[in-house]
Amino acid sequence: MKDVNILKNNGVDVDKSLELFGEMSMYDETLDDFLEGVDEKVANLKQYKEASDMTNYAIVAHSLKSDARYLGFTKLAELAYQHEVEGKAGNISFVYNNIDSLLNETARIINICKAYKGEGTVTAPQAPAPVVLQDKTILVVDDSDIIRNFVNKIFNTTYRVVHAKDGKEAIDFLGTSSDNVVAMLLDLNMPNVDGFAVLEYFEKNNLFVKIPVSIITGDDSRDTINRTFSYPITDVLPKPFNERDVKAIIEKMIQFSQK
Repeated sequence: MKDVNILKNNGVDVDKSLELFGEMSMYDETLDDFLEGVDEKVANLKQYKEASDMTNYAIVAHSLKSDARYLGFTKLAELAYQHEVEGKAGNISFVYNNIDSLLNETARIINICKAYKGEGTVTAPQAPAPVVLQDKTILVVDDSDIIRNFVNKIFNTTYRVVHAKDGKEAIDFLGTSSDNVVAMLLDLNMPNVDGFAVLEYFEKNNLFVKIPVSIITGDDSRDTINRTFSYPITDVLPKPFNERDVKAIIEKMIQFSQK
């Protein structure tokens, strides 16, 4: 027999839900529907987040919010609502910084529901341990805090990510700590010392054979692109870009560095 206290003791407002459903049998049927569809919602949230598709991300967050409200998952409903609002506003930074909280709460609710149905016990979800390669460094050279933090969020659990705000900081770092750098993302338009000066430094010091370089830039003019490819860079990634683009170009550079 199902013990409703498993739900109530873990923060599920069953009494509020019963104002809508009337009886536990209807609640249980709706709960089964939620469990059947929630994995797909989670997968879609991850997919749209990775693609920086905030329109569809907000739609899925709205659906998750509605389910959570109907079933009394108060905290999950609040979190999903925040993601719906920020997704509609196109706030990619919020999504990247906070999606783990939403996914963890969703996993907690799934765990509680399964325990209520007699399919397990209430335990904290265990995330797989990431493979950390802190001996390998990705150097991100960009004057934008948003870009640097964006790349850091993607790779900081797998690689050592080092930031430089302009070309001078990049050159200073490379002059003392270039041995473990396996990839560099380089902006062109920066104050003080720009990206082309860094490319010149690479050429004079024969660093292109050692460190793969890809350009991240909002300047896609023909002259700029032609000038950029006069150096032996790996690729050019135009802004704005998404997580999938960054992962692909970093993987490409790391494969190059291992040859």
